[in-house]
Amino acid sequence: MELSISSRLLTTTTISSSNAAAAITLLKFKPRVHHRHTSIPLLPLRHSLSPLTLKQMNNNNSQSTLSCSSLPQSNSSPAPISPSTASGRIGEVERVTKETNVWVKINLDGTGVANSTTSIPFLDHMLDQLASHGLFDVHVKATGDIHIDDHHTNEDVALALGTALLQSLGDRRGINRFGDFSAPLDEALVHVSLDLSGRPHLNYDLDIPTARVGTYDTQLVEHFFQSLVNTSGMTLHIRQLAGKNSHHIIEATFKAFARALRQAIEYDPRRLGTIPSSKGVLSRS
Repeated sequence: MELSISSRLLTTTTISSSNAAAAITLLKFKPRVHHRHTSIPLLPLRHSLSPLTLKQMNNNNSQSTLSCSSLPQSNSSPAPISPSTASGRIGEVERVTKETNVWVKINLDGTGVANSTTSIPFLDHMLDQLASHGLFDVHVKATGDIHIDDHHTNEDVALALGTALLQSLGDRRGINRFGDFSAPLDEALVHVSLDLSGRPHLNYDLDIPTARVGTYDTQLVEHFFQSLVNTSGMTLHIRQLAGKNSHHIIEATFKAFARALRQAIEYDPRRLGTIPSSKGVLSRS
């Protein structure tokens, strides 16, 4: 900024020689005065910005604010997650007798992977239903004296599966504990209700009209669930509501069991990791 003195002021005012010299010096001096305009906020930048750059910055800031406000907000605390679910609740059992050699692995927090080879085709098919509809990863490898019949292999697979389930459940903290499901399959309808109480009990009410499905003895269905109940510590009720086809009745039973078990082993967020029992413990004794 240049400081100017009106010529009128100089002509009307009497100036001494010393004062005149000072005035001439003042006219030649051009002090640098910085003005801060209140209408434009100062930016903490070393270089000046063009109006176009400022406009772009304002647009970017506006977009950032919009994107942040559009994110979903939650005032509630996240539900506690059991440490065991990070890698899955897994049980693995090997059962070796003079009659059979059975290996079972189950992941309750799986995705429905089924890999079962028992040398009993219909039993493999039912284990696939358990994995698929329960969303468990079920791996079963079994060999046995099926040249006699399927009884021992069917039984020992169920015993090992129940023991693996017992392992994977641990102390049963935070789970729903109870499961209930009715599964239809065409004309068949089967209801399953269960309690992971630690107390083995089976109530079995199926009316399967034929003695065999393929080569599988249909009496082995009850024996399978009784063996599984004994080692897992489960109260299990199976009731047929309708059905005429043996295959449909048995498959509906395994599907209903899978879904009921899935309900029972899932975590209840309101329980906060506590054991679902007024006694404070779930055991097999």
